Amino acid sequence: MKAIALTHYLPISNPESLMDVEIDKSTPAGRDLLVKIEAIGVNPVDTKVRAPKDKVEETPRVLGWDASGVAEAVGPDVTLFKVGDPVFYAGSITRPGSNSEFHLVEKVLSA
Repeated sequence: MKAIALTHYLPISNPESLMDVEIDKSTPAGRDLLVKIEAIGVNPVDTKVRAPKDKVEETPRVLGWDASGVAEAVGPDVTLFKVGDPVFYAGSITRPGSNSEFHLVEKVLSA
């Protein structure tokens, strides 16, 4: 699937600060939802996480955690959502972000 990611933490004015990448589409497990992204938001956490620094990512890192979309697939333990449900959320920064076609949302507990 298509995503926007980084490998180097460069100033946003650098044309290589963000790049188009192809990554594997995840499969939900447990209480996870796979969301087909329809809209994303940018907040201060996004800018803080991608701020310039010397760190280099071995694999492209997808940022962005505020999103809305439609449930594409649900994990086996999900009981409050079904495929086709609209959702909006702030995801976990410990997982890849929502700047992609699909996003795996962690441990959904309620509607």
